[in-house]
Amino acid sequence: MSDTIDRLLDAAEAGIRLRGYHAVSFRELADELGIKSSSVHYYFRQKEDLGLAVVERYAARVFTALTAEASNAETPVDHLAALCAVYRQALKGSDSICLCGMLGAESAGLPDRLAAAVAAFFQANIDWIAAALPQTMPAKARRAKATHVLATLQGAMTVAGSLKSHKVFDDAVRDLLTTVQD
Repeated sequence: MSDTIDRLLDAAEAGIRLRGYHAVSFRELADELGIKSSSVHYYFRQKEDLGLAVVERYAARVFTALTAEASNAETPVDHLAALCAVYRQALKGSDSICLCGMLGAESAGLPDRLAAAVAAFFQANIDWIAAALPQTMPAKARRAKATHVLATLQGAMTVAGSLKSHKVFDDAVRDLLTTVQD
């Protein structure tokens, strides 16, 4: 990937996480990077293409970090603690909510392909969590619990960002981890 593409994706991700998809424009990104707006269009024909690239890169980074964080996990609690650590690092590193959390809030107004990519990110999280939960739980119960875990993490990030208090996230994680049995 070229340096310009990386810089565009970084700027677009930061803008989306802070202001939302619809508040980010090619002209604004070009001004921020000191390039012409036509240069942004050279790399990404439409804003939807840029949005998809940002989501794909973000999802890849999240799951790479999750694989590394969970590499020594042995129990369901260990696996979920690894997931919580990845989400915590994302919150700490940007002081803003999850990229897909922000896009999910806007999903009714997103282009179909972008909304589908965001939904796929959430579904991949749910699938990973469900696989990490005790296999003695019925599959339907694991999926319901996985959805609850993801919703709790996403909500905790949103509230922590709004209140500017990472403690809110940490408290929610602590409570969440007590609900999981090994």
